[in-house]
Amino acid sequence: MKNTRRHFIKKLGAAAITVPLCSLTLAGVTFAASTKKVHLEDSLAIALGYVHDSPYPAKRCAGCQLYKGSASAEWGKCAIFSGKLVNAKGWCGSWSA
Repeated sequence: MKNTRRHFIKKLGAAAITVPLCSLTLAGVTFAASTKKVHLEDSLAIALGYVHDSPYPAKRCAGCQLYKGSASAEWGKCAIFSGKLVNAKGWCGSWSA
């Protein structure tokens, strides 16, 4: 009986560690799936005139208040494009200082 109880407690401990790790992995998959780059053919990108390379040197996505990425990153999330990644050197008609 002692071995059975010990075996059960070991399995319970392993499960207690495995469940949180699985949820972290699933959250990582969800995050990865939601970080797609904006395509120039997207209807919203077309409507806002989004381009990956800004025609205005002083107006780039990295300098916009809607840009959620780090200034040093090549791509970052944008509040306008539902969290999709935009090029830091890009621009759209919703650019705001």
